[in-house]
Amino acid sequence: MRVYPDQISKHLSPLKQCYMVFGDDPWLCEITRCHILHKAKKQGFDETIQLTQEAQFNWDDLHEQWHTLSLFSTRRIIELTLPQAKPGAQGSAMLQSVLKVPNPDVLLLITGPKVASEQTKSKWFKSLDQAGIFIPCPTPEGPQFQRWLDERIRHFKLRINNDAQKMLTSLYEGNLLAADQALQLLTLLSPTQEIHSHHLEQYFVNQSRFSVFQLMDALLYNKQKKAQHILVQLKAEGVALPIILWSLFQEVTKLSQLKTAQEDKLTLQNLWTQLRIWDKKKSAYQATLSRLTLSHIEHLLIKTSALEIKVKQQGYDDWVALSHLCLLFDPQAHSQLAHIEI
Repeated sequence: MRVYPDQISKHLSPLKQCYMVFGDDPWLCEITRCHILHKAKKQGFDETIQLTQEAQFNWDDLHEQWHTLSLFSTRRIIELTLPQAKPGAQGSAMLQSVLKVPNPDVLLLITGPKVASEQTKSKWFKSLDQAGIFIPCPTPEGPQFQRWLDERIRHFKLRINNDAQKMLTSLYEGNLLAADQALQLLTLLSPTQEIHSHHLEQYFVNQSRFSVFQLMDALLYNKQKKAQHILVQLKAEGVALPIILWSLFQEVTKLSQLKTAQEDKLTLQNLWTQLRIWDKKKSAYQATLSRLTLSHIEHLLIKTSALEIKVKQQGYDDWVALSHLCLLFDPQAHSQLAHIEI
């Protein structure tokens, strides 16, 4: 039976004969695995036998562990890791064989990477699925990530406003481990205070000699030499590229809204307030608006989005592409470099 991680607690009392935890998200797989082990130990499964299907793995070890009484415990967990999620012909036969002889004193916990749809139709998988629970653990995206984030915020009893939640989503979508670590840090830094986006900037961004805000100011004023120097320093000081990219996306989005209003001959007074651009920052935006056309800004927005997708999908921090993106704030550089793919 297929059950998703957020529902697994409803299927652990009483325990099934077998649980399969397969997926591509390390945090979700590990937290699900630990949850099952914790519940099993509370129900008297005190001993854990760990088996891993490696090059010289002997499937008879599984048969022996399934049928042999333990010297130390009456109830045991056999934790079997399938690194390729493919037991092979011998493993498939052995898994089906042991399940034909149910053993209430043994719990089989199988873990591995994401299984393809054709694998779920195999005989060994169907046998395990019939005897127990299959828990797929894909990395949640979009609305699913937002639901996961909401649940973790409730778990840590944090008070985080909408803007801050959007920032967390932008920074950590696709990386549950980093997101969970960030929330744990927030429980130490702001256990009772409501958390706003400027708090996140302070905690996660403003921790270097140069700040991301200084980089944004340099770009808005088109001080390219200074901007590239700050970018190098931010990288050297360990500031995460997705944080810089998030700030960059926010600035370009504001510029797009301001330039569109300007093109439509609308007053910017209300928009300054709406976008929270205070008097001391207006000159920086006005300098950029006088320098860049709407099509130029829209191109920056497209390039920023493309780099964000690349970083999230490939998991590679492309600092060269980010440096290239910063250069595009200069009209002259843009005219010569805009055609280059990021």
